[in-house]
Amino acid sequence: MTAGLIIVIGLLVFVMLTIAKGVRLVPQGNKWVVQRLGKYSSTLPPGLNILIPFVDNVAYKITTKDIVLDIPSQEVISKDNAVLVTNAVAYINIVSPEKAVYGVESYIIAIQTLVQTSLRSILGEMSLDDALSSREHIKAKLKAAISDDIADWGIILKTVEIQDINPSMTMQQAMEEQAAAERQRRATVTRADGDKQATILEAEGRLEASKRDAEAQVVLAKASQRAIELVTGAIGDKEMPVVYLLGEKYIGALQNLSSSDNAKSIVFPADIPGAIKGLMGGK
Repeated sequence: MTAGLIIVIGLLVFVMLTIAKGVRLVPQGNKWVVQRLGKYSSTLPPGLNILIPFVDNVAYKITTKDIVLDIPSQEVISKDNAVLVTNAVAYINIVSPEKAVYGVESYIIAIQTLVQTSLRSILGEMSLDDALSSREHIKAKLKAAISDDIADWGIILKTVEIQDINPSMTMQQAMEEQAAAERQRRATVTRADGDKQATILEAEGRLEASKRDAEAQVVLAKASQRAIELVTGAIGDKEMPVVYLLGEKYIGALQNLSSSDNAKSIVFPADIPGAIKGLMGGK
């Protein structure tokens, strides 16, 4: 191989390397940060870009698509000293790559730490019940708290979502015991009210039955009185009708007595009218 050929090959390699250093194709959804002699020079948009070979250098490749940041779970103490376990997720978009890479050492770690700190501060001012029932309120306050800070890094906070806000295991056990005690108390009160109402209804029933019995006795007494008045008015001084009626009742009583299982023998008097007169006190 001659010296001329070697020089030609070397020139071709140099030209190809120069083209490779000077012509850059940036993929869609990305921006590249260029440094010139160690200093920030420009930000390359997607597409074909021309650089000064061996002078310009692509230092950072930044995505312009939305980035999902998982915020690690942490324990937070609420206003009423309850321990909460919470985590979140943040959606960010880098609009100024040069600010993101030069404004903070690691924007991902910085945003995660900022969200955790702000979340602890917000929940620390709320009670347990408010924290468990106010996710939208917490989300709005959290977004407002960190949006301005990350804007200085050329980053927009699209949204932040609270994934979980749960009491710690110890708090959950205490809440379950409290709920069980409350249910037991309500059941006891309900049973006591039921027993009370049953007793009242039973007493009212006995009172109503007594009133009905008294009214029935009064009605029977009035009926008996009326019957006696009618019989007395019909009989007058006559003795035989009375003897007949009493005899009829007397014979009916003896018949009932004879049909009883305990009856051994029944003796009828020979002179029934005389016996009846004796009952009436007659001579």
